[in-house]
Amino acid sequence: MDETLDDPMKLGLDDAALAIAPTVYAPGVLAGNRVLVSGGAGGIGRATAWLMGRLGATVLITGRDQAKLDDAVTAMTSAGLDVRAAPLDIRQPDLVTALFSGPVADMGGIDILVNSAGGQFPQAAIDFSVKGWNAVVDSNLNGTWHMMQAAARHWRDTGRPGSIVNIVVVIEHGLYGVAHTIAARSGVVGLSQAVAVEWAPLGIRVNCIAPGTIATPGWRVYSPEARATYAKTNPMMRTGTTWEVAEAVVWLGGPAASYVTGQTVNVAGGAQLWGETWTTGKPDWFKI
Repeated sequence: MDETLDDPMKLGLDDAALAIAPTVYAPGVLAGNRVLVSGGAGGIGRATAWLMGRLGATVLITGRDQAKLDDAVTAMTSAGLDVRAAPLDIRQPDLVTALFSGPVADMGGIDILVNSAGGQFPQAAIDFSVKGWNAVVDSNLNGTWHMMQAAARHWRDTGRPGSIVNIVVVIEHGLYGVAHTIAARSGVVGLSQAVAVEWAPLGIRVNCIAPGTIATPGWRVYSPEARATYAKTNPMMRTGTTWEVAEAVVWLGGPAASYVTGQTVNVAGGAQLWGETWTTGKPDWFKI
């Protein structure tokens, strides 16, 4: 049995822990804010929804799995948070448009968008199929863009400012075996920098958070051998939690960072400066 996968602390905290995890923020600091979190039923998105809800925000979470959405909403509303859910495939632009004309409009619009939805699988790049490549790029790049554009149009048309935080990866760091997500997330970083300038006249801020090795249920796609090395891929020599990422998301997306746009903040234990991560196992060629 892999105890790492069965330990909620090592998986980024479970709902019971997320309900009481300490935060640096004052109670009610996000009161009056409405937040949309894609991928909000699991991992970083779920932790972010918990934290923003605890800080007083009204939160709408989306995802493709209705059962997971229902579970997340039940847990959070049971704790007294104002959280609701809507099923969504971010890869379908028509569905994204419908989300904003329906559930988003029903909650009175949004102030903050957190793009946490996405995913990838470990595989040597030379073996990618066309279907596998397109699936990751369509979700991680195109889906993120559909959400960004819909939110920007929403804010433009309603004459309101807004803030976008995109969850990416540490692109300066050696991250191997997931070249498709490196390509997609690098595209999101470049896109965010470009539209941060274009959308500044609209009062829209666009930034990215680049998590390093964060323990989440998504680790199940990686081999036990790969996971065993993850804590050694940064100079702090440990994995991070989804709560640590959520704390950074609140800072960057909220009013404390009102003079910050076009930036990528690494929440990675310094991984961008040191180390390497092989999701498929390090080849003997590179072993010293």
